[in-house]
Amino acid sequence: MRLRSLLFLFSALALLAQTPQPLRRGLVVSQERLASEAGAQVLREGGSAVDAAVATAFALAVVHPAAGNLGGGGFLLSRPTSGQASFIDFRETAPAVAHPRLWLKADGTYDEAKHHDSLASVGVPGTVAGLREAWKREGRLPWARLVSPAIRLAREGFVLTENQAASLAEQLPAFARHAPTLAQFSRKGAPLRAGDRLVQRDLVRTLVRLSKDWTDFYRGETARLVVRDMKANGGLITAADLRAYRPVRREPLRGTYRGYELLAAPPPSSGGQVLIEALNILEGYDLKATGPGSPAAVHLTAEALRRAFADRAQFIGDPGFNPDIPMARLLSKTYAAELRATIRPDRASASDPARFSWEPDRPHTTHLSVLDRDGNAVSLTYTLEESYGLRRIVPGAGFLLNNELGDFNAGPGLTDATGRIGTAPNLAQPGKRPLSSMCPVILVKDGAVFMVSGSPGGRTIPATVLNTVLNVVDFGMGVRAAVDAPRFHHQWLPDRIQVEASIPAATQEALKNLGHALKGVPKQGCAQVILVRAGQAEGAADTKRWPDSGVAVE
Repeated sequence: MRLRSLLFLFSALALLAQTPQPLRRGLVVSQERLASEAGAQVLREGGSAVDAAVATAFALAVVHPAAGNLGGGGFLLSRPTSGQASFIDFRETAPAVAHPRLWLKADGTYDEAKHHDSLASVGVPGTVAGLREAWKREGRLPWARLVSPAIRLAREGFVLTENQAASLAEQLPAFARHAPTLAQFSRKGAPLRAGDRLVQRDLVRTLVRLSKDWTDFYRGETARLVVRDMKANGGLITAADLRAYRPVRREPLRGTYRGYELLAAPPPSSGGQVLIEALNILEGYDLKATGPGSPAAVHLTAEALRRAFADRAQFIGDPGFNPDIPMARLLSKTYAAELRATIRPDRASASDPARFSWEPDRPHTTHLSVLDRDGNAVSLTYTLEESYGLRRIVPGAGFLLNNELGDFNAGPGLTDATGRIGTAPNLAQPGKRPLSSMCPVILVKDGAVFMVSGSPGGRTIPATVLNTVLNVVDFGMGVRAAVDAPRFHHQWLPDRIQVEASIPAATQEALKNLGHALKGVPKQGCAQVILVRAGQAEGAADTKRWPDSGVAVE
């Protein structure tokens, strides 16, 4: 009898050890401290990780206008402790009049200004619908409660930091091309300064309407203001386009790396495909032995990224228009081994825009990570495309429009060595969602969330997220060191490694000797990361690359 009792006790203890235990605290990490605090307060009031993510995202639309938004779109990856992981695609869609040659002139040449800097580049925004969809599934607190911090920040204003004031001042010439935008983000045409309070009255009215009825964005007064602006200024979005918008629930991509389960973004984002494919290739190397930032580690990682990005260009696009994406093969360990066999440890490969085979031998987005004390996690990345999007607010509505259709390929057959891509999967079509590089990711170990990561940075996003994963899993770094470590990136075309200035000079010289071309940049991305060890969640905001980033604790 006693033996039976002991066996029962040991079984119970074993089961308890396998069951994810509550954490000591929840965390919100985002690119603005005020937004992180808005989300953390929601956690203190008993809100879920999704509640906190929604509140943080709405607050970012006020305090981080460079990328936080109502007029853009993105992706939300959620991993609840009970139930299945979910992925909400609230990427912008092309209006009904879109077509593959939309950004070509009559003579067939590419019109870059129309593609990136006109109302023709605006996609139907998905942020409001996407956040609402996430809340419907996993929210606990009232919708209006989650919008209320954003309303307060817009109505009462917030004091600009040095960083925020400098960011707005840099955009002043672009804002000056549109009187309502200049009025909202300047002092009668003069730059706002650190210490000034930014109040956004038109945005308050929009947020109040959305707090009462989110459909106002697509069918009500807010929609009317958007359509009026489009009609008056040659835009393409109609009332029917807004009414037709729907977020899409998709299955997250899944992979494994050195015993960790990976949950990542599926198409129309390429982030998960690039990340998992590159990690599969790198799993065959002992990166830990090479050391972080070593020539060998950077070379091998760049070569893995080169191949993953070539597959991105050849295969990835909106799955609603590309039903035959060979995702199972792209994410298979067997395919990774085939690609690994084409990498030479002593020599760089060459990227060729005319082929995708291998011989054997705009970046202003924002990300937030949330983990509540129950272990529910959210990784959310959303964007306006370029910094401040089109740099044009909707008159009377107070929010900035995206120029997200710039993520569609320029036109059929326009792939070249400069990095312009013209492959078929990502050409514009009515209702289609443009290819993205956003890469929200969650790592799971022994049934519990281990890491939440993501970053802005255009095509550099998967590499930035990859850097954070390698820093933790292979190089054993803590969360602060993993976020602060130097970063690098390769995207197939143009054929070069982008390196932060903090990459050691000796490493850069060794890479050149291997045949790599290098492009130096002061910074890459802005990762917001949460790491869980021994039941303790720790967050690191990327203050090195955006000083206003912040962690807020439940």
